Amino acid sequence: MSNKKVKVDKVASVVSRLDIPDELELTTDMVAASGNAVVVRVLPVGKSNQELELVDGRMIKMFGGDVVVGALGRRRALRGWPGDVPQSIQPGDQLAILNRGGVIGKPSSDTGDTSPQACEVLGMPSINGRILNLRDNTIPEIESLKELNLPPVVIVSGTCMQSGKTSFLSKLIQGLTKSGIRVAAGKLTGVACLRDLFAMQDNGAVRIASFQDAGYPSTAGLDHASLVSLSKAVIADLNTASPEVILLELGDGLIGDYGVLDVLMDEEIRSALRVHAFCANDLAGAWAGDRYCRDRGMTIDLYSGPVTDNAVGIEYIEAQFKRPAVNAGRQAARMAEVVLGLLHMKNQTVS
Repeated sequence: MSNKKVKVDKVASVVSRLDIPDELELTTDMVAASGNAVVVRVLPVGKSNQELELVDGRMIKMFGGDVVVGALGRRRALRGWPGDVPQSIQPGDQLAILNRGGVIGKPSSDTGDTSPQACEVLGMPSINGRILNLRDNTIPEIESLKELNLPPVVIVSGTCMQSGKTSFLSKLIQGLTKSGIRVAAGKLTGVACLRDLFAMQDNGAVRIASFQDAGYPSTAGLDHASLVSLSKAVIADLNTASPEVILLELGDGLIGDYGVLDVLMDEEIRSALRVHAFCANDLAGAWAGDRYCRDRGMTIDLYSGPVTDNAVGIEYIEAQFKRPAVNAGRQAARMAEVVLGLLHMKNQTVS
């Protein structure tokens, strides 16, 4: 095993739980496995430098020559750059930084109109000859939610990424918090990035956690057992803050490779679920979400997202599906009141 030391310029948020130092001992005897930390050198950038999220949540530009620590992972987003963990890895390989959180992989042959930031593999961080992996420092795993005294759980899913889920959840946290309700919030599916979690925290969540805290750079392609296990671990961790409500975001879309359906269909999670909110970009998406869920024995209790940006979408949804439709941006207080009503907590007053 060959080892060398390297000074690090930027540490991506995907490895935030690993406490990466400024100078690392690298091994060039690497293993291509999801979650393994990897050190890369940013190759020359184009006119528009890609941003990278650091461990403190700050967004910065990357420049050619930067030495960056990220983690191998998979991304299968409809918007953004898809990519996979390479089959093998060695120094000098050219990979790509697939998202702002620093998930690194082999980009798909067709990444759309733009390309992810290319990088050259230098090695993998090691301690006592062992490669660092996100699983080295995680929240505790649990076997079942049945023994926990869980508060009501609210889950928001959507048609795809950028359908308004995080905005919905942030505004809901703000409204519930203003009503005096103690809220914990997290993210169960998606690709690693702290921005959404920090938005939840900034709006009043007393505790935040995600699949990243359970040791995963992404939930794309995970098997059912792993998805359910990490989801229960996140819920249990949020419950340690003694919240009155737990709010959960399912990143990406209801249909996709990130495991949203696996989470929603789990018996224990469904037994704790009190409100299922759904964000859609348009009426076709709202209709498809309703049909898709009903065909699988699930219901949608509340609609939001861009489809509610004006009265046309709201009126159609409420007439067609007999469910409330609320715009998170313009009707935040009403949205909190609707959710409180669905949770049978109407005695609380939203200011």
